[in-house]
Amino acid sequence: MKKITAKQRGKIQQEIFTWYKTNQRSLPWRTTTDPYAILVSEIMLQQTQVDRVIPYYERFMRTFPNWEALANADKRTLLQHWSGLGYNQRALRLQETAKQIVVEGGRIPKTEEELCKLPGIGPYTACAVLAFAENQEVPVVDTNIRRVLIHKLKLSEAIGKKELATIAQSLIPRGKSRIWHNALMDYGALHATAQKTGIASLSKQSKFEGSERWVRGKMVKMLLNQESLSLRELKKTMKHARLKQIIQKMEKEQLIVKKEGWITLKEER
Repeated sequence: MKKITAKQRGKIQQEIFTWYKTNQRSLPWRTTTDPYAILVSEIMLQQTQVDRVIPYYERFMRTFPNWEALANADKRTLLQHWSGLGYNQRALRLQETAKQIVVEGGRIPKTEEELCKLPGIGPYTACAVLAFAENQEVPVVDTNIRRVLIHKLKLSEAIGKKELATIAQSLIPRGKSRIWHNALMDYGALHATAQKTGIASLSKQSKFEGSERWVRGKMVKMLLNQESLSLRELKKTMKHARLKQIIQKMEKEQLIVKKEGWITLKEER
């Protein structure tokens, strides 16, 4: 594993913070340390660009400002506020988490292990909540931060996630985890870009139109505008090779109900 000297650490921290001082982005979820707001933003940002998330986040937070509001929301209203972001199942998992948090008296776990027990929360999201809400010194390594670390430390692009996380944690300035990770993200997104550094992302964005995600999104949007969909008409409209499997999966996820040739949203809370 590459060893980072104190001199290297200090130099990188100074460079990143100096750049960030005059180039930081103004993002609505950075004005709060509320774990609920941070989690909402992190779930929305999964596989979705920042500029696209901002208006959805602001509208969502106006309607569902806390755990209780989200926990008590009906499915149709919830999906109306999420539709267009894609991966609607994220919204339902987020609501399940809200319900669990409400049962626990509004207390959110303070460790990665415990956070990962909640629906839809993996290691990255857990660490992001801990860093941005609690200022805990845990490594948050997204695509941008990965690229910055590889570029600045001259690491191999083949470096493993575990090793990179260990290096990332060693660079966190004591007591400044929140601002450090924000600075790294902005530096990667605006300055040390993929085009400038030549460092590719781990995964390439697949084509959206015609994908299973696209079909699911279209179906949900149609069901938000009308009470039910005829399966016969849906097959004519969509013409997707895996439409049957997509519908079955959405049924299994309790997103829709199929009955007597018709599809409806599963409305119960």
